[in-house]
Amino acid sequence: MKKVFVSGCYDVLHAGHVTFFQAAKALGDHLIVCFANDEVLRLAKNRKPSMRQDYKKILISSLQVVDQVVSSSNIDPVFDFIDHLHALKPDVWVVTDDDQHIEKKEQVSKDFGIEFVVLSKREIGIDDISTTKILAHIKNVIEVPLRVDFAGGWLDVPRHAQEGTYIVNCTITPHVSLSNWPYKKGAGLGGSAAYSLLQTKSGLDTELKMGVGWQDPAVIEETGLCVWRSGAEPVLDFKVNPDWLSGLMMIVWTGTHHVTPNLADLPRDYDKIAAAGNVARDAVLSKDVRKLCEAVNLSYNVQCEEGMDTLPEIVGARAKKYMGGGHGGYALYIFDSLHSRMEALESTKDAMAIEPYIRTSTKI
Repeated sequence: MKKVFVSGCYDVLHAGHVTFFQAAKALGDHLIVCFANDEVLRLAKNRKPSMRQDYKKILISSLQVVDQVVSSSNIDPVFDFIDHLHALKPDVWVVTDDDQHIEKKEQVSKDFGIEFVVLSKREIGIDDISTTKILAHIKNVIEVPLRVDFAGGWLDVPRHAQEGTYIVNCTITPHVSLSNWPYKKGAGLGGSAAYSLLQTKSGLDTELKMGVGWQDPAVIEETGLCVWRSGAEPVLDFKVNPDWLSGLMMIVWTGTHHVTPNLADLPRDYDKIAAAGNVARDAVLSKDVRKLCEAVNLSYNVQCEEGMDTLPEIVGARAKKYMGGGHGGYALYIFDSLHSRMEALESTKDAMAIEPYIRTSTKI
């Protein structure tokens, strides 16, 4: 009898898992499935189990293709099955090609004398299904906010991060959806991250793979007026309700699209960017619009030094800067009164009022 071994979280059992089990079973006679117990699932995925582990065992065992089911033998986020390899002595160990630990697992298989097989998810027809996508559909994310960044931009790019510095941003309305996108594309408002989330993909993975930072997906999922710590991954320092900015913000289309990945490594003064971020953090703490305007203007000065065109002056505006990577896209203008913004909207071409947004329910 040729025994085949597979392992995984299998927390939300779906058709992709069943297809994988079938492909693995075809490599032998007896399929052993090891699923992560509750403690290992928390370590590996940082989430609560979808069901009790004894129920999960019953569900997996009910599949005709599965011959034996075990749960984690070791408390480890990756190798939670080592003792099972010792005890069960499988002949074949099967993983999929998106496994993040293929090389380590292959080495372990050599140590145990087990044949190691990597199956292509595309070839077995399961590349378009995942637990993450299913959970996203369950959450029913049909619209999301975009964001404006006030200061600290580029310090969210891991290679440009500086310890002890901050990124300050805020989500805005109107929201966007796949069927309604009231903004220009290539606009510097976090649109690519929003689009990924609407397609039930990981906005964070999408942005980092493009070589840019994490601030867009982080604030879009968090919402509100946020202060983030610069670093390799998003760490929220604090956030506040941004209602004190209501009626004060306007964006203006500059007439040129930009592509953020092309701008990520241009020469710029990161120390001045960090200084602006610190001022913006203080402004948020005190809910001081004038101080926030100071931080925005400091950020704009760095953008001008980087070589961006001078933005037009608008009567009544206290601060301005390019959004996102700049060199095009939208420019943000901040006013000290609703009346000043209303007058600017009437007299400025391609201008659009935006409002700060914070989620007040579980639905974005």
